Amino acid sequence: MKILESAAVIITGIVFGLFLLGVQRKLVARVQRRYGPPIWQQFIDVAKLFSKSSISHGFVFDMGVMMALGGTIATLLFVPIGKLQVLSMSGDFIVVVYLMAVASLGMAMSAVNSGNPNASIGVMRALTQMFGYELPYLMVMMGMMFAYRTSSILGMAQVQQGGILNWNLFRVPIGAIVVFISMFGISGKKPFDTPIAPAEIASGPMVEYSGKFLGSLTLMHALVIFVDISIFVNVFLGGASNYWFFLLKVLAVFSLMVLISSVIPRFRVEQVVTFSWKWPLFFAVIQSVILVAMGVR
Repeated sequence: MKILESAAVIITGIVFGLFLLGVQRKLVARVQRRYGPPIWQQFIDVAKLFSKSSISHGFVFDMGVMMALGGTIATLLFVPIGKLQVLSMSGDFIVVVYLMAVASLGMAMSAVNSGNPNASIGVMRALTQMFGYELPYLMVMMGMMFAYRTSSILGMAQVQQGGILNWNLFRVPIGAIVVFISMFGISGKKPFDTPIAPAEIASGPMVEYSGKFLGSLTLMHALVIFVDISIFVNVFLGGASNYWFFLLKVLAVFSLMVLISSVIPRFRVEQVVTFSWKWPLFFAVIQSVILVAMGVR
């Protein structure tokens, strides 16, 4: 049963993650008054990438891609999708944060080993950016764990049952906004897309990838988005007892992110950390103090 559940979770993450990327391309096109590609175009693109030849830059380059994709898949297994969760433990949120860091470092290790200066610049930007959005994100989540006396993602979802007004979106609104802003950085959306910046550094870390390597990183990106939004849905939107209702919530949150991202400009490099340590961190501190002093009301 665990093998079947693992396969179901991984397939859900990959298929729905690629579907979200297709929705993103369609929504951005409509905002720009274009028709855009079909939603299933992302599936076709990934299939083409895996069918093409690839250029390798050595063992570390290859291993980093495997580490990035494998770490993301391992992270997915700890995230509840409705009632479906393969691996569950009392500290699964801490495990998720650790595994997501492993995936990011794997990609950084691979990209830097390519030898392309644009890739190194992109990795440097990505790691610098992490210092910005991760701090307010973790501060709010640590406050939530303190208030609920649990570090289980499923546990925080279960205590919100009983109606929409019990969702942490309404009980911890400042923290929900801070985490929502941080999600733009985790998923690499504007204004936090400085590591890619095609017009500046030719897609940064992605510049040397082709074929199966680029296809694998596309799957990784789709899974990261799905995992990131799934955590938000579980912690702030009460999760869902129904599998399809959970996916509908993920789609709604992602669509809102895309619509916001499509109408705001990219931060300059020096603005990324400055902004994150100014407003999101300020409100994260306020929310954490409230959670510690008063708990969840």
